[in-house]
Amino acid sequence: MMKVSCTLHFTPLSTSITRYKIPLSISSAFHSNFCSFNSLSKLKTLYSFTNGETEKRKGNKSTITNGDCAVSSSFSVTEPPTDDFIVVNFYRFVFIKDPRDEVSKHLSFLKDLDIHGRIYVNEQGINAQFSGPSKHALSYVEWLKEDSRFSDILVQISPACNGHAFPKLKLRYKPSLVQLEGGISHLPLLDSSMRATPLAPSEWRKRLEAEREINGTPNSNVSSNFVLLDVRNGYEWDIGHFTGAQRPETDCFRSTSCGLSQKEVIASDPLANADKDSTHIFMYCTGGIRCDVYSSILREEGFQNLYTLSGGVSHYLNKEGPKEWEGNLFVFDDRLSLPPSDFNPDDTKRMSKTQQISEKYSFANCYMCGSHVHELRHRNCANIDCNLLFLCCMDCLKDFRGCCCLECTSAPRLRPPLPANQRYNKWHIYREIEVQTKS
Repeated sequence: MMKVSCTLHFTPLSTSITRYKIPLSISSAFHSNFCSFNSLSKLKTLYSFTNGETEKRKGNKSTITNGDCAVSSSFSVTEPPTDDFIVVNFYRFVFIKDPRDEVSKHLSFLKDLDIHGRIYVNEQGINAQFSGPSKHALSYVEWLKEDSRFSDILVQISPACNGHAFPKLKLRYKPSLVQLEGGISHLPLLDSSMRATPLAPSEWRKRLEAEREINGTPNSNVSSNFVLLDVRNGYEWDIGHFTGAQRPETDCFRSTSCGLSQKEVIASDPLANADKDSTHIFMYCTGGIRCDVYSSILREEGFQNLYTLSGGVSHYLNKEGPKEWEGNLFVFDDRLSLPPSDFNPDDTKRMSKTQQISEKYSFANCYMCGSHVHELRHRNCANIDCNLLFLCCMDCLKDFRGCCCLECTSAPRLRPPLPANQRYNKWHIYREIEVQTKS
């Protein structure tokens, strides 16, 4: 399992290699993945509800403490095949008069469903990312869309890799739908004119291609009137980004300061020399919500020409494929990394592991030795008291026994090195295995 916090520690070994801690329950902005649908009939067509007419529940536990906080529910359900599990993402900025009452309504509906994830509600709207059997997950989406405030919400869906992508359900009132220093309750997020202009994936691609043809790579000195702004964390950029986007300097989105920089960090701010009246700023993140939030800050700072990628990178990869995109996409659940081919299998040929990583992806480097990695996916340090999330080549994985540094290899609580595409369990499981082995 992975521990996460937004107090991330970066210790660069070079200008392109960084280390960062990331917690197990990731509480930063939610993100959207995979297929996007506005019509629930399409969802039903893609994900059949007929997988077992009746589900037998054994022991249904749900605890509600108060209207502020919901709780984690524990269910034991007859499990459908793991490929029937899906991950669902959506958000909406809309006025909610009584968000605590709204939380209670959602809890009441979900109490008999096998849903795990993070669903946050407040006066400014809702932000949700959750997993569950398709029948349960889509039932919740249908129920939500019956509310006129959410009837046209963009819902993004992807298949889960191995059952639930989240350990439990957290549905509660949260003052900020996105974590940002100083909070976001004071921002005019309910006024769409104060946010950036959203561009459909096709329009976004055309604008990037046109800019590249006319002025070269975005963010270059030649293209002074065009900025491609990656509004994510540095470790997300490390495994994938749009061509020409600079690596974010922030340890965590909550401390983003593009366009607000003090003199001492002005050199690393891509908006430091941007003309607020003439520079066209194209912002992107995973699912769109971080761009909506940060664009309102830039709008208040006087930036006029702001554009965001509607639905984020996940929506783009589903609609346009990997054009203008390099690498994989980091996601904030147990899957961690998704290749572009998974977003649109009909449009993009599935690639082998060796094909997924080529010389054009040389930006992805091993944290320990700096060499090119052959898997665009982070892993946790085997030292449970470190739990660093990092990129690692196979040689260093073997030499350091799954740890991020030599010091961690002698730590008292070591887990076994993880094979590819797996996540650590809780420490007590490994402790029990060790005891059994010794006995």
